Amino acid sequence: MASTPRWRTALTKALSLPDNKGQNVYQLATIDPNDSPRARTVVHRDIIQPSDCPHLPVIITTTDIRTPKVWQLLAYGRTEICWWMAGSQDQFRIYGPVRVIRSPNARAEIRAPHIPSLALDRFDEQGFDWEKKRLEVFDSMSAHMKASWCRPPPGSVMESYDDAKKWPQTVPKLGEAESDEDKRNQEQALRNFSLILIEAVEVDWLQLGVHPNQRTRFVREEEDWAEQIIVP
Repeated sequence: MASTPRWRTALTKALSLPDNKGQNVYQLATIDPNDSPRARTVVHRDIIQPSDCPHLPVIITTTDIRTPKVWQLLAYGRTEICWWMAGSQDQFRIYGPVRVIRSPNARAEIRAPHIPSLALDRFDEQGFDWEKKRLEVFDSMSAHMKASWCRPPPGSVMESYDDAKKWPQTVPKLGEAESDEDKRNQEQALRNFSLILIEAVEVDWLQLGVHPNQRTRFVREEEDWAEQIIVP
């Protein structure tokens, strides 16, 4: 019977350590249309797996559907994140297929080729409700964070930093918008808010908090995860 991979257990343990409090961001890699590497920091939101499939973890982060990284992710269909936890001195590099879950009301011209994947396809076979998950993640954020999806497209030019004072500052939780303005802002934020799903198929775990340092490579092979001890 398939079981939880050891790297997932180690990652969960590292996240629970007091020394790693707040270590919930990692770097996400893409390739742009000029074949140039790009990286940015994103916030970790969740790790889930299909029912009865503990060996198929999927990492969830979020983005604005209008950002360049969405097109870059969809063009190549794969990514890698690099997650450094300073407290325990653990680094996790996680590679695999990627999918973007957008609003049903987002622009229809966004299309993505189907990238074969075990975990993401298993979710689909089980009828997982991604829209419900998207709304759940959105509602878990602060009112200020929700408002960030009401801004002009990320990366667009501003005349002055003072322009930001004109943007909505808060967006209420779902079902709590009372004024017409709050309702419009909430609708706009939800239209731009998207999930990024990263299916782990290769993981490189570096432990600098132990001496001598340890490094292990994990590669998913069907239902199992193969491990190799490698040079740090």
